[in-house]
Amino acid sequence: MNGLCTGRVAVVTGAGRGLGRAHALALAAEGARVVVNDLGVGLDGTGGAAGPAQQVVDEIRALGGEAVAHGGDIAAGDGAASLVATALESFGRLDTLVNNAGFLRDRMLVNLDEDDWDAVMRVHLKGHFLPLKHAAAHWRAEAKAGRTPEARVINTSSGAGLLGSVGQGNYSAAKAGIVGLTLVASAEMARYGVQVNAIAPAARTRMTEETFADNMAAPEGGAFDAMAPENVSPLVVWLGSPASAGVTGRVFEAEAGRITVMEGWRPGPSADKGARWTPAEAGETALKLLAAAEAPQPVYGAR
Repeated sequence: MNGLCTGRVAVVTGAGRGLGRAHALALAAEGARVVVNDLGVGLDGTGGAAGPAQQVVDEIRALGGEAVAHGGDIAAGDGAASLVATALESFGRLDTLVNNAGFLRDRMLVNLDEDDWDAVMRVHLKGHFLPLKHAAAHWRAEAKAGRTPEARVINTSSGAGLLGSVGQGNYSAAKAGIVGLTLVASAEMARYGVQVNAIAPAARTRMTEETFADNMAAPEGGAFDAMAPENVSPLVVWLGSPASAGVTGRVFEAEAGRITVMEGWRPGPSADKGARWTPAEAGETALKLLAAAEAPQPVYGAR
């Protein structure tokens, strides 16, 4: 197999279904050997089965690629460590990490249980941090040994993390945290040959089919399937390849046939009195600045 990722080893978390499966297959199609991670849990994170990860491995092998399954919990230290170890033991190297695993427990804030908050934070945010931590430790050791890698990390945020989403306070907060983690990791790991970016995809998955059912239905009659998860994977493959050299610390929206570079917080209108404001002055000034600022975009899903 020859392609953008020939000779590389990629790890994809949450790769048994949906976006993760599409990413794993696309990476393999471009020559990567793939570690397919999935706990096989339900939409809310409960239960678990080894089947989904192995099924994707079987698909990749049937197409002539190389892959192994990993069923560990990447939101636990030993599971994340074994994820990296599986890549090294199976294929002798690790080049690309795609953090994708997640689930939903949607509630309005006043009905959101503490356990549902903690569970979503754990799998999305901690489930990004721990694989990144263990992969980064390996790449730093490689760089210090004189073998500086061309390493790539692709994290998965969401429009909910960039704009907020009603009924998804836990999910939105976790996905916003992933953007912050991406920026920090990009700055910290650049010296070791590691590029870290994030995507905010919109596609049909188990999570979005229920939350945005009207927008996620597959078309009939052979029309372009705008919400197919496979539409997002080409960008992930490119970001995970040497071809993306120099691209780091960026966030991309990917949906249907559209790719957008997202531009985050940056200074807008400002005023400096040179001394302390009174509350009334601060309020009057804030209103003037708001009038000169761009209006915020609507909450995700309410457009």
